[in-house]
Amino acid sequence: MVFMRIAIVKLSALGDIVHAMVVLQFIKQFNQDIVIDWVVEKNYQELLDLNPDINNVHIVNLKKAKRNFSLNLLLKDFWKLHQLEFYDLVIDMQGLVKSAIISRIIPSKATLGFDKVSAKEGHGSFLYSKTFNMSYEENVVKRNFEIIKFALNLPTNFCDLRNKTPFLFSDEKFNKSHLSLSKKNILLIPGASHASKQYPVARFVKLTQMLDAHFIIIWGSKLEKTLADEIALHSPNSHISEWLSLNELVNLCSKVDLVIGGDTGPTHLAWAMNIPSITLFGPTSGNRNTIASDKNLIIESESYVNSHSINKKDFSINEIEATDVFEAARNLLSR
Repeated sequence: MVFMRIAIVKLSALGDIVHAMVVLQFIKQFNQDIVIDWVVEKNYQELLDLNPDINNVHIVNLKKAKRNFSLNLLLKDFWKLHQLEFYDLVIDMQGLVKSAIISRIIPSKATLGFDKVSAKEGHGSFLYSKTFNMSYEENVVKRNFEIIKFALNLPTNFCDLRNKTPFLFSDEKFNKSHLSLSKKNILLIPGASHASKQYPVARFVKLTQMLDAHFIIIWGSKLEKTLADEIALHSPNSHISEWLSLNELVNLCSKVDLVIGGDTGPTHLAWAMNIPSITLFGPTSGNRNTIASDKNLIIESESYVNSHSINKKDFSINEIEATDVFEAARNLLSR
């Protein structure tokens, strides 16, 4: 087996990183000795740190530099990346101009990324020495899988994902006193990056009243805490979690019987760990943004979706009835 050193550039966000990490186990099946490093925004570092298939995690602070208008912080990150040990290949799985720039800065024999018509921001593609073509409309997990397969000539097929092993790990322990010993534990995720991706509080409340289960509600911001409080106010069989780190969230997901939420990072964690889940889609496409399975279900609104731009005024997720979610949940919990 030829020894190789590769660096993967996937900076953010939570769900996007999860959908890219699944490829690691298939790389290692092909070549156990390959060195895989990952470049990521600092906020998501702990998601990668404990993965045994990753050798080194290199963090950047691009969002912080932008937020603070700090050219010094930006240049410091660029210099740090430029000093890394030489790679055989750098693979940009993000498809943005900033990720293309980072890929070019890292010392390597070759850089690979999506071509001009395949990337979200195609103007960055001229920075790669090699490009890969796959429609931007295609499923995001399949895009990640196929660019890695192309890059490393992997003798595997996309259908092999059906047999994936869980690939998220945690060394933090969630407070087990928050879990029920007598009822099924269901994790509710009311928040999302956009209000249009959030399932209505009233529908969550109705769902908790229909299902005989114990509900744990998580939140990540003050606004999401308000949503959690409102659900819990009308749901006596629920518990609001304290704020959780990524490590703690991964650990909690591994302990529950079912996860329910919109198209948001924490919901995709369940898929990564083969935990039953129901993901609700309004202004985004379920068929593009996740891989449905017997235990990971999707429910979509009938809204038209533009993969290139989220319509923040599209609140069609409100059209998904709580009774439909209830039936899906009851089916999963009965298995």
